[in-house]
Amino acid sequence: MNPRRLFCGLVGLLLAASLRLASGAETSAAAWSPDLGDGTYKNPILFADYSDPDVVRVGSDYYLVSSSFTCVPGLPILHSKDLVNWTLIGHALMTQVPAEHYNVVLSGNGVWAPSIRFHDGKFYIFYPDPDYGIYMVTATDPAGEWSTPILVKAGRGLEDPCPLWDDDGKVYLVHGLVGSRIGRNNALVLNQLSPDATKTIDEGHDIVAGKDYNVTALEGPKFYKMNGYYWIFAPVNGVGPGSQAVFRAKNIDGPYEMHLVLSQGGTKINGPHQGGLVDTPDGKEWWFIHFQDMAVQKGAEGRVDHLEPVVWNSDGWPVMGNDPNHTGTGEPVTVFKKPNVGQTYPAAVPQTSDDFASPKLGLQWQWLANPQPGWYSLTANPQHLRLFVQPVNASLVRQPNLLLQKIPAPAFSATTKLELSSTAAEGDRAGLIIYGTPCAWIGLVRTASGLRVSQVTSRVGAGANVADTATESAGADVKSNSIYLAFAMTADSRAQFSYSLDGITYATLGQPITVAAIRGSWIGAKFGLFALGAASSSGVSTTPAYADFDWIHVSPAAGQ
Repeated sequence: MNPRRLFCGLVGLLLAASLRLASGAETSAAAWSPDLGDGTYKNPILFADYSDPDVVRVGSDYYLVSSSFTCVPGLPILHSKDLVNWTLIGHALMTQVPAEHYNVVLSGNGVWAPSIRFHDGKFYIFYPDPDYGIYMVTATDPAGEWSTPILVKAGRGLEDPCPLWDDDGKVYLVHGLVGSRIGRNNALVLNQLSPDATKTIDEGHDIVAGKDYNVTALEGPKFYKMNGYYWIFAPVNGVGPGSQAVFRAKNIDGPYEMHLVLSQGGTKINGPHQGGLVDTPDGKEWWFIHFQDMAVQKGAEGRVDHLEPVVWNSDGWPVMGNDPNHTGTGEPVTVFKKPNVGQTYPAAVPQTSDDFASPKLGLQWQWLANPQPGWYSLTANPQHLRLFVQPVNASLVRQPNLLLQKIPAPAFSATTKLELSSTAAEGDRAGLIIYGTPCAWIGLVRTASGLRVSQVTSRVGAGANVADTATESAGADVKSNSIYLAFAMTADSRAQFSYSLDGITYATLGQPITVAAIRGSWIGAKFGLFALGAASSSGVSTTPAYADFDWIHVSPAAGQ
């Protein structure tokens, strides 16, 4: 069969679910669900870019936090009752600080790998900014409001912090080092903190050096004290090909002995490492959540999260996943029985679709920098998201007011309905965008002669610090300022755009594009909505134009 015809056929099947939604039908189907419904789960448990995960159990509830870099709101908080089914419940960072610095897109900077802990009735998140230092935020309700960030340890090149409250009441912090900032890495540093954990009270010193264990890229430490040992769980040997190591010592300063507990082995799960260790409420089972970098396999999703069973061997070391050769170093599981948490919970996934009925943006949405007044409204036209046209003052790929969410699955489709205001000036446009490598969008554009639906592809990827080179790949003149826009992505990360004037019959527009993760920013590709206009020297839109989005529906791939 002709490959082009086969691809278009797959796209048609992918769009079918979106078309049912566009006509008003409801569905509970998720683009990716790890719960197989028979007491087992499949990995990844989160097929989305929740990178550098850490997890904590409080009673019968699990909370997961991940890095967010310069996306705002940052530090997403997810909740689960069984470690398999997760939903977003909030964000710990509503404004990236220093605020003025992060009012522009700074790909790859901002919030790196955080840690989450619960102590004395309070949740703590420690997170690093490699250009400013280590911050801490707290909350009594993880779904509620978090405190203003406190700079616990100032300095460039500090990464991946994790605290430990010791049995004697002392508080410690371990963190890694960023070679690109200070020319030194592959070591873990220990500090003692003040009793309230708001500042360091010593200079800090190295307690583990990668060179002593013949490993590189030692980073992402998670600090525990169990069974009379201090434990540091830390990834080694790089994001793509690396493994998970565990260090233990009787004394907090060491010396630490090391063991590799999880590697790729004979699986397709590259670089399995960096995450959090938890147990079940009865303490009988242990589990580890880690990420896999899909960019190594040319995937668009970024770093996705896996759940591994953990057992403790006769020497007291944890072994993760399967260990078919009984070496003490496990390999990732693909399908496994769900954690025994005492009861069965319904399937759940992070939010994706949105009907814009709430007075607040859905938790799935993030901007590329700190949001500014006047970018959007959810009340100007109730039951709609209104995006006000903002000027493109530099490059599309560095535009802060793109409203985006994570790619939720290897194959899925997204559909939206929008209306461009009659006040739109020539060059104003709004639509549906894939923000990755490359960037591409389909939208309604006001031209000198009327309205046009355009499919535009950039020759550079998101995160590139160059001028915008986006040009129209395909287009068609239309008469209506109301339009349905869609794209379907297949498992090989190819996306096909389409449009409809009636929400029933869709026409493809442009050629399929192959999407990869965002170059130079450590995050996966995203997709979402935009409203943009001509460049302005003032940085303020020169027209009162806007686009009203009725909804966005995200659907599973056909047959998934």
